[in-house]
Amino acid sequence: MFENVTGDLIMERMLARVPEHIRGKSIDKREGSIIYDALAPAAQELFVMYTCLDDIFDEAFADTAAREYLVRRASERGLAPFPATYAIWRGEFNMDVPIGSRFSIEDLDYVVIGKIEDFVFELQCETVGAVGNDYAGDLIPVEYIDGLEYAELTQLLIPGDDEEDTEKFRARYFESFKYQSFGGNIADYKSKVLAIPGVGAVNVVPVWDGGGTVKIVVSDSQYHAPTQTLIDRVQSEIDPGQTGLGYGLAPIGHVVTVEGVETTVVNLAALIEYETEYDWPAVQVEACAKLDDYYNELSRNFGSSQQIIIRISQIEIRLLTVKGIADIADTQINGIAANLVLQNNRLPLRGTFNGS
Repeated sequence: MFENVTGDLIMERMLARVPEHIRGKSIDKREGSIIYDALAPAAQELFVMYTCLDDIFDEAFADTAAREYLVRRASERGLAPFPATYAIWRGEFNMDVPIGSRFSIEDLDYVVIGKIEDFVFELQCETVGAVGNDYAGDLIPVEYIDGLEYAELTQLLIPGDDEEDTEKFRARYFESFKYQSFGGNIADYKSKVLAIPGVGAVNVVPVWDGGGTVKIVVSDSQYHAPTQTLIDRVQSEIDPGQTGLGYGLAPIGHVVTVEGVETTVVNLAALIEYETEYDWPAVQVEACAKLDDYYNELSRNFGSSQQIIIRISQIEIRLLTVKGIADIADTQINGIAANLVLQNNRLPLRGTFNGS
């Protein structure tokens, strides 16, 4: 707002307010004069004040506020960033291990928090955030466990999340003005389910099986199909036992069914022209990463749109940014040279890619 205000401009305006003559004598306003030297420090302080005013205006509005002040603004609506959470894994052993026993893999430690079945346990990463999602494989006990011969992390049950990103939180803040959460409406269910650790997106289907029934379809926080463990956790939080008696977060009289989003495998084929000394194996890792980014962008819209459309044009645009790919043509999705439309409650999953 005050970006055009400079120290020189302020000084010029201050000097302009000094009369040219006093009692018939001209006033020296040149640099180095008494008047100039008296006004210069004040002009610089005023310039600093204008700069601070610009920052104050930015921090006063949610669309330009830095994280600290965005959080303070959102707190007036009862909103706060989703906190970082711990990854929970399935661990398999050759014996039953004690609850609370600790194991290491790479530079992370995991603690046993519950039993799933004989020799199978839930382990929680002791380091908060998404870093706990990265490793699977052999575990090393922190302390000796008699009889232990085999210990392995085999499946990520509930992804760990970093603290909610500033821009995602900003978008959620503005979204709160569009739809008022109240008493079991769709916005209310979405806000409650998204606050459950491990949930990334949610679709609410009201009256799906008659009056008083609600279906909630969730993805995990990595926008993949959730494990049964995560589905069960959401069910327990919202309507345990599907009784409709109000023992969970759902209002009395709402019988809630929680399901996981399903995936559709997306197989691609295209004629790719490679730059000199490049071929498909040389570009495969980067190309697949570009596709995964695109599919994740689409998956984030799950719950807010009736369908997801995988567009050939977008696939080609993104692949053309891969070093080594000069051109691409005749792209097909699942054997058809047309966009793929996924109806609600389905997410794309990268399959094969024939880049001949």
